[in-house]
Amino acid sequence: MPSTRGKGESGFNPPAEHVRAAVEAATWAPSVHNTQPWLFTWSGDRITVRADADRRLSVADPEGREMLISCGAAIFTLRVAARHLGYEPEVALLPDPDRPHLLADVSLRERAPESEDNGRLYGEIRRRRTHRGAFKPDPVAEALLSVLRQEAQSEGATLRIIVDAPTRGAIAALTVAAEHVHQRTPSYAGELARWAPAPGNPRREGVHEGAYPKEAPHTEPHFPGRDFARGHGWGTAAEERPVDWPDEPVTGVACVLTTKGDEAEDWLRAGQALQRVLLRASVEEDVSAAFHTQALEIPELREFIRTRFCAGEHPQLVLRLGAATGEFATVRRPVEHVLTEEA
Repeated sequence: MPSTRGKGESGFNPPAEHVRAAVEAATWAPSVHNTQPWLFTWSGDRITVRADADRRLSVADPEGREMLISCGAAIFTLRVAARHLGYEPEVALLPDPDRPHLLADVSLRERAPESEDNGRLYGEIRRRRTHRGAFKPDPVAEALLSVLRQEAQSEGATLRIIVDAPTRGAIAALTVAAEHVHQRTPSYAGELARWAPAPGNPRREGVHEGAYPKEAPHTEPHFPGRDFARGHGWGTAAEERPVDWPDEPVTGVACVLTTKGDEAEDWLRAGQALQRVLLRASVEEDVSAAFHTQALEIPELREFIRTRFCAGEHPQLVLRLGAATGEFATVRRPVEHVLTEEA
């Protein structure tokens, strides 16, 4: 991918291999149904991030909120990767109001030494996995939860730890109700089938059978996962539970990630906060996250959660944190499929 253009605004062109490495790292960000709804273009010292509208979930995510949260996570990952390569990234969100799918310009400025902390976060990018199931009985340290709150706040979001048992039970029950509604909606089932292929499918996208358990354990309160197998019995067999573990599978720490506003920029900031929290949780205590956004995909339930449990802020994600009981697999599209160089 050699470049023949002049230098960028910062006075140099990053080597093509650096751009490629940064974008490849960004593709390992989490995304709804592993849709990977992002595209990157490179010109001079600037990497532009765009939403790939063809990958938006038209049934579950008609406004593109979850799509932009996913892209926000990729933007944060790109920032970490740029620093790892020795650049200081400057990010302009939504630089052109007339082009809503143009999400960010990330300029790679003067070379700068990488901090030790950034190097630790970078090391977790490919290691991080979405967990779908129960957690080990090991508790999540209060000190870590405090750090994660600060990390989310630094990106303009709030990580609300649900410590009140009735609230936790209510949000779990709303998740159960939303999953029930989804399963009874044919258009939703068809959309899920598109992104959860049958075993052996070679696609480098979506949620494959190695990414979810064959039988999801029932936690108390129960936060159901999505039915990616759709009754076919696909999935990864659960590991045998040690005899000294509690009989009831562990739910982990329930959280809601919220923002004050509910526009495109807020969604992008929520995505950056999410990835910052996930990488920090992984690097500090090897803590993983399970996502339960079903209730937030039904407007009436999302509004109920906002007014009753989020102090009026807008819920963007519901997640559980804990020590994963096993490692799930994932797939990613080749960087050539998402990166182009502008002439």
